[in-house]
Amino acid sequence: MLKPEAIAMGLIGEVLRRIESKGLKIAALKLIRASKKEIEDLYEMHKGKPFYERLIDAIASMPVVVMVVEGSNAIKVMRQLAGATNPSEAAKGTIRGDYGLNVTQNVVHTADGPENASREIRIFFKRDDVLEY
Repeated sequence: MLKPEAIAMGLIGEVLRRIESKGLKIAALKLIRASKKEIEDLYEMHKGKPFYERLIDAIASMPVVVMVVEGSNAIKVMRQLAGATNPSEAAKGTIRGDYGLNVTQNVVHTADGPENASREIRIFFKRDDVLEY
């Protein structure tokens, strides 16, 4: 997902370029205003943590781009492209290292494993939305 600050900073094309230049493909893509329930479902593992409400409010503040990225080692490659969650700890050349503002406004959200990727895809996409090519 490209978070609201990515949209505000005009980074949609840049992030997609980085993804595709790594040989990954976009199998589904939508610009949406995520519902509070969708955002809460996405971040359910953080419920009760001090930053949870701030994170939910930040994601709800503007549109986001949700996508399904496929390819060899897609989850691992996406996590490497994204960089560390805290932009101040993210390597230069990563999305968060180059554009992240803080831990909440760190430009992208990526799934951390296959189970979460499948769960997250189901939040935003119907089966027919994800294209094979």
